[in-house]
Amino acid sequence: MKARVHVMLKDGVLDPQGEAVRHALATLGFSGVDAVRQGKVIELDLATSDRAAAEAEARAMCEKLLANTVIEKYSVEIT
Repeated sequence: MKARVHVMLKDGVLDPQGEAVRHALATLGFSGVDAVRQGKVIELDLATSDRAAAEAEARAMCEKLLANTVIEKYSVEIT
C-alpha cells in the first residue's frame, strides 16, 4: 500500500519559509497573495495490504519521526 503524509506547521506557529515565499511572490508581481504556509509531503510504500494497519503504521511513523507534533500537524492518506 502507499501512504501519503502531509505535514504542516500548526496554526499560530510562525512560518518563516512561507513568509519568504510570500515576499518573493510579491516582488515577482503576484501582489494578491496575503499569506503562504509551507509544508512537506512524504510518500511511503508500505509492505502491508491491510488498509487499517497501513494507516496505523504511517501515523506511528509521524508521531515518532516524520512530524514534530509540538509545532506540526499531519494527515495520512492511504491509497
